Amino acid sequence: MPLVQFSNRRALRPVRGIAVPVICSLSLWPGAASAPPGGAPAPPSIQISARSRSVAPGEIVVLTLTVPGRPDRVRVHAFDHDIEAFAAGAQTWRAVVGIDLDVEPGPYTLVIDADSPAEASYPLAVKPHLFPTRRLAVDPAFVNPPESELRRIDQETERLNAVWQSSARERLWSAPFVRPVPQPANSRFGTRSIFNGEARNPHGGADFPSPRGTPVGAPNAGRVALADSLYFSGNTIVIDHGLGLFSLLAHLSTMTVRDGDAVSPGQIVGRVGATGRVTGPHLHWAVRASGARVDPISLLTLLGQRVAK
Repeated sequence: MPLVQFSNRRALRPVRGIAVPVICSLSLWPGAASAPPGGAPAPPSIQISARSRSVAPGEIVVLTLTVPGRPDRVRVHAFDHDIEAFAAGAQTWRAVVGIDLDVEPGPYTLVIDADSPAEASYPLAVKPHLFPTRRLAVDPAFVNPPESELRRIDQETERLNAVWQSSARERLWSAPFVRPVPQPANSRFGTRSIFNGEARNPHGGADFPSPRGTPVGAPNAGRVALADSLYFSGNTIVIDHGLGLFSLLAHLSTMTVRDGDAVSPGQIVGRVGATGRVTGPHLHWAVRASGARVDPISLLTLLGQRVAK
């Protein structure tokens, strides 16, 4: 086990249900807890810091890692996912950690593997987040798809699940992330909907009330992983930004890219529409970060400034 030096010198065990403070930086020495034999100096430490709007379900945490030496690869194990970090300087690496909507509050431990004998850990205390609930009475046909469409829905779900596992191993973006349409979002990420007394999946994105035909730009550079018409989301484009980060743009009236196309930041990829299961024209933008459903506005807040190459 590595020797961990905390600023408050208290031990932390990853047991859920215990509130602990978030420590924004710590130093780790790989090796045994005792001093190196023969009075040899301890190996260089790995410095870790974190930025986030809030450490809560639906948010992202951007880790900055100062790693001694020149490792070829740095990974972060968080919430049962391995997240690839990207080089941001001579000894600086960054990783985008997503906290999924369904993550339970409590203390967690992130493990950093620097592709060397050095291994570090970082404590992350996830706070509770109470998402709003809306109750609506709608046409039953809008809530429950017809039997004839169930096979299609299952196939599309499997297809999307495969897409989330297919991200490029390298970072495909370098510029800041941008809002895909000029209008601000008008719906809250994570809202729980109850239609006719039946609970539905939480709202996993942000909705922008843009007029029909409004051009939709790519939030950042990447590769088109999917461009097709889906039952629930209509004309849908999924952009792989690399390292497990994806943007999904839904309900488009038209699409101007195809599977496999490379896109640049702000490039027009389609236009706002009302396709799929919607009641009016708008853009739905969803983000996945290594499988975690996160608020796109969190992405804009933390990665909306230039990211070092």
